[in-house]
Amino acid sequence: MKNWKIAAIVLLSLVIAGSVACTPFRSGGEEEDTSQLVEVIRDDLVVSINGGGNIAVSSDANLTFGSGGKVDGIYIEEGDVVWGGKVLARLDTSALELALTQAEAAVVQAEATIEQAQVAQTQAEANLEQAEYDYKQLKRQNIHGYRRTIAELELEAAELSIVAAELSIEAAESLLVAAEQAVAEAQKQLDEAIITAPFTGVVADVYVDEGDTISTTTTIVYLIDLATMELSVELDEIDVPDVEKGQRAIIEVDALPDLSLEGKVGAIRPVPILEGGVVLYEVEIDFDVPQDSGLRVGMSAEANIIIAERSGVLLVPDRVIQQDRHGNSVVMVMNNEQLVERVVVTGISDGFYIEIISGLEEGEMVVTERQERSNSTRPGLPFH
Repeated sequence: MKNWKIAAIVLLSLVIAGSVACTPFRSGGEEEDTSQLVEVIRDDLVVSINGGGNIAVSSDANLTFGSGGKVDGIYIEEGDVVWGGKVLARLDTSALELALTQAEAAVVQAEATIEQAQVAQTQAEANLEQAEYDYKQLKRQNIHGYRRTIAELELEAAELSIVAAELSIEAAESLLVAAEQAVAEAQKQLDEAIITAPFTGVVADVYVDEGDTISTTTTIVYLIDLATMELSVELDEIDVPDVEKGQRAIIEVDALPDLSLEGKVGAIRPVPILEGGVVLYEVEIDFDVPQDSGLRVGMSAEANIIIAERSGVLLVPDRVIQQDRHGNSVVMVMNNEQLVERVVVTGISDGFYIEIISGLEEGEMVVTERQERSNSTRPGLPFH
């Protein structure tokens, strides 16, 4: 009987000791203190902002001809994958080719006219030189009368021939410039009569048929780039100030749970959206699409925009951080079975864990406070 009593006393003592260890801050009957000891760990910490939206193309193009006319050929169909530079459609270019040929012929004619005028100018200069010589000889010999008059007339005629040759060259050069401009314009119209793919993509739609007569405003082909897409998400005005262009984003697609995508913030729309009194801002996230991923335009997706991240830092739960009377961040540390208040410097937080820059060591034990109060409204543990 005595041994049984001793065993009961020992067992009761162990139970009481365990109870005290689990709830070391029990305060009478007013509060049920569920504080726990947690270890300071070293791990990675990522702070992100979440938003949802739909997948859209980031590059697309409504392709048109640069000139009007009759559609001579359509070389693609809806759904075709085309490479950049591929010819997609062509106008009837017979009239344009004729205009180009005529303009090129005008260039040749103008060049020939210039050459002829330059030859005439050379001859006129030679005639002027001879006329000047003849006139000087008669003047030196003091010869007057008929011969002197003829020499003067020949000199004037030679001077006029040079002026005429110069004017002919200027006129021919003007014709050459006009002809060259006509060639450039004809070539431009000829080039614009052909539509080529500006990038590698997929033909989303073809709006005309061969034989149709179109204008320069008629859209012929709608081309989209499925290699790069974007996700437009709406973020609360409170979160937007932390978002910057170029930040990394992890994208999860609802319909493709096994697909892992990573993108970057491409743009932040400056004009807000008002929904039910809530101010939202659109943020575009650009990303590359893996081949055969199954991703389609319009699919629902969520993005976690990484606004801060740390690797191999000291972490504790957010709730262990308190403020002392001086406004310092403090924690309660278990040291030699005694609780000691210690000032710490904190860094980023994801709402659950917070980075400890200084004040703690890996492996130390700190108190996390989770009290259920009955009559007291005292805010947390009484740190002094």
